[in-house]
Amino acid sequence: MEKLVYLLIGPPGAASGDLAASLRGSVVEGLRAAGARRIQVNVTDDGLGHPFGVEPDDDVHLVAAVSMWVDAVEQSAAPAALPAVADRFASWYGYLVTESEPLPNTSHPAGPDGRVPGFAQLVALTRPAQLGWAEWRRVWQGSHTAVAIHTQSSFRYVQNVVVRPLTARAPGYAAIVEECFPLEAASDLHVFFASEGDDAKLTRHMAAMSDSCDRFMDGSAPVTWTTEYLFE
Repeated sequence: MEKLVYLLIGPPGAASGDLAASLRGSVVEGLRAAGARRIQVNVTDDGLGHPFGVEPDDDVHLVAAVSMWVDAVEQSAAPAALPAVADRFASWYGYLVTESEPLPNTSHPAGPDGRVPGFAQLVALTRPAQLGWAEWRRVWQGSHTAVAIHTQSSFRYVQNVVVRPLTARAPGYAAIVEECFPLEAASDLHVFFASEGDDAKLTRHMAAMSDSCDRFMDGSAPVTWTTEYLFE
């Protein structure tokens, strides 16, 4: 089986209203009918706000994602089930990825509607030019993973390494990260960084995370907070 990730990139409102509802309903049905399995939908949620209150500094960014598993990407009709986007400045960009899940979700099961409690942070990574692929992957997956799990309150951590793009003009991302957090982490840095109300521990965890990220990120990775839905 192969995992596909499709990112919807466009203005902030591109995945709101009817489109967001269809992604969780008729689109999932269409993907299943086309043979897709283990479907995941991530949509931006106005109630979550922006990470740490920081507004994106560009007009077009990641607003939704649909992930799925198919038997073989070359023969799959599943991507055709993704809906057209009314906003002419928004587009779907697909990637074939390899998935690593160093922290599976064992504590926050999806509800009857597929919604996972809390929120999911999506990060699209670009490999810095000064790092070769092997060294970049070694630092990120071989070293940073433990730092991220130790310094944050995430209850799920997924690393999707991009094998190749599946759509024309797809941004040259090297990986797509999914991290799930308790809802309180969206408004409380102590919760986000698992510092238990200890200001000194918060400072240490934030510094450790920042220093570790600086080793393999160039500072331009788009970060989006979303609500996650799982459809097994």
